[in-house]
Amino acid sequence: MNLRHIEIFHAVYVNGSVSGAARALNVSQPSVSKMLRHAESLLGFQLFQRTNGRLVPTDDAHTLFTEVSEIQDRVYALREAGKNLRRGSGGMLRVSALPSLALQALPTAVAQFLKTHDNVKFDLQTVHHDDLLRKLFERETDIAIAYEVPPAAPIDHKPLGEGELVVFYREQDMPDAPARCDMRCLEGHRFISLATSGPMGQLFTQEVQRQGIVLDDVILARTFYIAAALVQQGVGMTVVDSFTAQASLAPGLAMRPLKPPITFGVHAMYLHNRPLTALATDFLKTLRGVIDVA
Repeated sequence: MNLRHIEIFHAVYVNGSVSGAARALNVSQPSVSKMLRHAESLLGFQLFQRTNGRLVPTDDAHTLFTEVSEIQDRVYALREAGKNLRRGSGGMLRVSALPSLALQALPTAVAQFLKTHDNVKFDLQTVHHDDLLRKLFERETDIAIAYEVPPAAPIDHKPLGEGELVVFYREQDMPDAPARCDMRCLEGHRFISLATSGPMGQLFTQEVQRQGIVLDDVILARTFYIAAALVQQGVGMTVVDSFTAQASLAPGLAMRPLKPPITFGVHAMYLHNRPLTALATDFLKTLRGVIDVA
């Protein structure tokens, strides 16, 4: 089967009819029927049976669809990459950042940068750690700002600074908090856990296990922003990155760094075969200055 056969089979399977596939692909029904018959002859088995006016996939078709679906996803990704390449970069900076950095650090840097580069356009997105490489490979973004550089990936990176994990809490829940909190200060309080929130959650969990601390996990939050919002609602305390905590501070809320500190790096990542432009390099200098101040 070639890519056209795969496209036809996928469209018929998803739409349930030749006419639906033809509309989806913007081609004639006879051409869909012809290509489908050709695909079946190449494979040596039937893909669909006609039942009550609909094409019902055979068991072989169900098995084949799993593989075909993955190929279709890659073809779609290839087309998206081509569209993004065709748009060109010009005076456009496409930057993706973890949600915690997109709350305050990234917008602050963009605002500062536009004061001296008023003709630059930005395309800003948030990205979760697991999607970082896909965004870069599919050319959806030029730069990804995150905490951990994926190992063995064909990307380059530049360090932008450091952050650290902090206790985020309501002042009334810990009125006499020291300048730095030993992690045992969390014991006896309801705790909003971020154990499954990526590298930072893993970093904190490892330290909890190392110290043998038992926490009263009342909620498992998937993002630092949700955890911070729950603190504001009086649900409990949490440990988040310093950027999320700083952006979420409000009257009655406070943050304290941990003792001993748990720090992490902030990195700008980009494809090895797509080095940074001069414009992007200038912007990262601005972002580095914002992160250093934070």
